[in-house]
Amino acid sequence: MGVRFLLLFIVGLCRAQYDPNTRPGRTSIVHLFEWRWADIALECERYLAPNGFGGVQISPPNENLVIGDPSRPWWERYQPVSYKLCTRSGNETEFRDMVTRCNNVGVYVYADAVINHMCGGNAGAGNHSTCGSFFNAKTKEFPAVPYSAWDFNDAKCKSRSGDIEDYRDLSQVRNCRLVNLLDLALEKNYVRSRITEYMNYLIDIGVAGFRIDAAKHMWPGDVKAVLEELKDLNRKWFPAGAKPFIYQEVIDLGGEPITDSQYFGNGRVTEFKYGAKLGTVMRKWNGEKMAYLKNWGEGWGFVPSDTALVFVDNHDNQRGHGAGGASILTFWDARLYKMAVGFMLAHPYGFTRVMSSYRWPRYFQNGVDINNWVGPPSNSDGSTKSVPINPDTTCGNDWVCEHRWRQIRNMVIFRNVVDGQPFSNWWDNGSNQVAFGRGNRGFIAFNNDDWYMNVNLQTGLPAGTYCDVISGQKEGNTCLPYTHPWLEDPSS
Repeated sequence: MGVRFLLLFIVGLCRAQYDPNTRPGRTSIVHLFEWRWADIALECERYLAPNGFGGVQISPPNENLVIGDPSRPWWERYQPVSYKLCTRSGNETEFRDMVTRCNNVGVYVYADAVINHMCGGNAGAGNHSTCGSFFNAKTKEFPAVPYSAWDFNDAKCKSRSGDIEDYRDLSQVRNCRLVNLLDLALEKNYVRSRITEYMNYLIDIGVAGFRIDAAKHMWPGDVKAVLEELKDLNRKWFPAGAKPFIYQEVIDLGGEPITDSQYFGNGRVTEFKYGAKLGTVMRKWNGEKMAYLKNWGEGWGFVPSDTALVFVDNHDNQRGHGAGGASILTFWDARLYKMAVGFMLAHPYGFTRVMSSYRWPRYFQNGVDINNWVGPPSNSDGSTKSVPINPDTTCGNDWVCEHRWRQIRNMVIFRNVVDGQPFSNWWDNGSNQVAFGRGNRGFIAFNNDDWYMNVNLQTGLPAGTYCDVISGQKEGNTCLPYTHPWLEDPSS
């Protein structure tokens, strides 16, 4: 009996990392990409908490290389120099204030943890970093951690260039440099100790979990060894024994030796096939139809629902990076994007993350947006602009704020209301008109055909009059048509 109890206890600890720790009745998080800590704190209080968002994913909070001045790319955040908490989003004092204020209103913070690598090997030497820490990428010296040349994987990499050259070679993917980023030797206890010290510091401050960046490029056992050393969450906001929520960036579209399932033992994984396939359906490419979504989820070859973190787009693939290709829907495709996000939030599969973006001046050459590097809206000195809220609740300064779009906000609330209810009463017209319910709590219909939808459907809802909260709005006991000149797509 003792052995059996111990086995169940260990499995329970592992499964705890699948729990997002959100408050009861809050079922989605939002990625406020590149926002300042001060603006996130305000957004938690004034918008996310009142509208039922469970948490916010933030950009990497640790010191990074400064690339370009004042035109700085967004991806500099993924080139660490140390684990000090100062970035273009703010300093440690502002970070602590944000976490405290968000936690106090029940909107929990998930940090993007860049632990696979440090900055690029061609970054040179100096103190051109967000905290001013000295480093020397050529000699692999990062005294602010500290790391030295002994702490990197170059000796284990078997490619000619030192970079990943063949994604079919499992050892290259995990031991070589990803686009020249200095690959940390995570099998070494010393490296693990520096990473766990950093992550535990964030846990002490109050973060609720982590997105593990580039998990595919680390051995699952090494990731597991790091996670096993993490503390329980801060008891000021979380129950005793609560474990940090873990979701790992594993890009698995099939055809490679590294798969999502290899990381299930560590927590959830990011299901990249979700957005790629949903975009293909919504765009009606390759003969796909919404009618085919009846068995959406595992029936489409996705990972089990309780292991998946799902999204329509993320900060990488909305720029053509990462996975999914041209099928990925983004805010640039406003009407179809709202339908896709609405479907995601209505359907029970996976744990959902909403994207919140900023605009950049797109410029295409040979089908590629060569401005996909552009960083967040910035002042003349390179500092990130604040996120002002317009009288109509949209955002200014080129912040898109998809999470504030009426359709998406109301579907976040819809998902909270129907949480735990079964997928039911599916209907389709054999083409691109579909509808389904969530038990007796909610019902949704989609029309992606070029003709009207006029049908009588079994909803499963109690008899009564209901408001359409997508094309309209419920205020008090009244259903209002929504006539606001919706700036991103008047036809939506």
